[in-house]
Amino acid sequence: MSRASDVNRRRPIRVRTCIATRQALPDTQLLRCVVDPADSTRVLADPTRSLPGRGAWISPNMDAFELAEKRRAFGRAFRTSIPMDLGHVRTYLAEHADGPEK
Repeated sequence: MSRASDVNRRRPIRVRTCIATRQALPDTQLLRCVVDPADSTRVLADPTRSLPGRGAWISPNMDAFELAEKRRAFGRAFRTSIPMDLGHVRTYLAEHADGPEK
């Protein structure tokens, strides 16, 4: 392939809003989270942005996570009123505090 065709295949950088801070940022600076396809009460971190389903975007730090948890932002983002298990996202952020994997 030529270099010109590689440039045309790159994903555009989209602007998304953090569910905690309500800040609009490029999607490359946010962590995508999705509801687990196997368990509708569990939220998964999706740093590769490849899991199916509606995504919720959050700044990849514990302060934003705790703010989103306090405001029940995950439930609103996923349009559900049932309690959500956020353990996977919390663990991911604790291990990757600098930002999402690229």
